[in-house]
Amino acid sequence: MAVCDVCFRHCGIPEGKNGACGVRGCREGKVVSLSYGAVSSLALDPIEKKPLARFHPGAMILSAGSAGCNLFCPFCQNHEISGPENMERVLGQAARTAPEELVRLAASCRTQGNIGLAFTYNEPLVGYEFVRDTAKLLKEEGMAAVMVTNGTAELPVLEELLPYIDAMNIDLKGFTDSYYRDFLKGDRRQVMEFISRAAGDCHVEITTLIVPGMNDSEEEIRELSGWIASLGEDIPLHLTRYFPRHRMTEPPAASPEKMLRLAEIAGKQLRHVYTGNM
Repeated sequence: MAVCDVCFRHCGIPEGKNGACGVRGCREGKVVSLSYGAVSSLALDPIEKKPLARFHPGAMILSAGSAGCNLFCPFCQNHEISGPENMERVLGQAARTAPEELVRLAASCRTQGNIGLAFTYNEPLVGYEFVRDTAKLLKEEGMAAVMVTNGTAELPVLEELLPYIDAMNIDLKGFTDSYYRDFLKGDRRQVMEFISRAAGDCHVEITTLIVPGMNDSEEEIRELSGWIASLGEDIPLHLTRYFPRHRMTEPPAASPEKMLRLAEIAGKQLRHVYTGNM
């Protein structure tokens, strides 16, 4: 058995088995990344779609998804490539791509306004080695490396990535331990530590999906935005409106009017607040 040290779970993984994320396994007594080089999704997106509102606005970015995630959000938009129950299929179907190949592809898209590569769609931290190796080459190529992440990783993992990552959009999915623990099977404190450290060395924007009856109180948004402001009033916050996905079928109870009200509350402490999915 080997112990994975990527996130708070510290999965003890028996030989030949995989951890909770589905893509880190024990092989020959060591934890290895089973998703290294696996590209399941690829698209040239506007940078604002990540969402990043204040990092090279108007630019395009080549966006690559892999496989796996270490949270279990019932409203996941990308569960087909993130859910552990799908990992055997996804890893079997994904194209295996070397970091050099992906960087060459990103560079070939420069004529279409591409500024770099975004690691997105699934959770990139569960396969951080590929992110690190590719981002190093992007920096040598003079291109940007972007990560869209849930921030659920130990700080030593982040330290390996920070020298090469230019921008992150990090989910802060709510501001109570119970919401993270019981609803997402995550750890809020780890995410907050990750955000605090990342914001010191790269461009960070934060996204909170407003889920009806879960994290949509004015008081919670006041506390959440206040904590972000303690790191920096210029850190952008994206409040996005929940829609039914995956195992959650509840309608989007947060009306556009309520979303604007929550944004107004957050805007009393932060300079840049955006609403999405309106």
